[in-house]
Amino acid sequence: MTDRFAIAIPAYEAEATIAEVVRRALPFGPVVVVDDGSPDRTGDIARAAGVPVLVHAVNRGKGCALRTAFHHLTAQGFDAIVTLDADGQHPPEEVPRLVAAWRGGADLVLGTRDHLYDGMSRVRRTSNASSSWLISRVAGRPLPDCQTGFRVYARRLLESVGFPESRFEAESAVLVRAARRGFAIAGVPIRLDTVDGRATSHYRPVVDSLRIARAVTRARLEIVP
Repeated sequence: MTDRFAIAIPAYEAEATIAEVVRRALPFGPVVVVDDGSPDRTGDIARAAGVPVLVHAVNRGKGCALRTAFHHLTAQGFDAIVTLDADGQHPPEEVPRLVAAWRGGADLVLGTRDHLYDGMSRVRRTSNASSSWLISRVAGRPLPDCQTGFRVYARRLLESVGFPESRFEAESAVLVRAARRGFAIAGVPIRLDTVDGRATSHYRPVVDSLRIARAVTRARLEIVP
């Protein structure tokens, strides 16, 4: 089994945090940042930190940013891609634990946070728990922490199911597709530098929740080859 992996960091308006996230991620593997149309200096700061930066001229959404990173890194021959957020919530020091689960046979690894729910606001805790329950029901199997952005995607999974959605719903829909096609999905409990994270998140509870509901429904209705 080949085991080359890289780290992808989608970033939007992250000039205050991106340099530190990159600095901490670099010891664990090659890093690429996708500047998703940030109006601030996110891309310049990431570049100065010593990593390649892929740029969207306008903000296209997290799903598009991840898809750009996936295309770039799979074209370079990487066998898996670790994704982590640019806002400093996800400790890059946890990357080896997620990669170990991929090397152990998982096609999609989720850095799970349900053991930390007591430290989250009631709104965030309720949102995470309810979305995981709903997506698990749609996918037809129990799935842990469906909203986490700290993940490992195996190349063979991406090549099989794709990543068509544009915004936050992409991460939910890919779970449904992976589960329905029988890919191995694993959860690894992680620590967080910031447990709640609402202050740095660009997630819009109403609009993005509706997008997620539509996307997972479409994914559920797709014909499985």
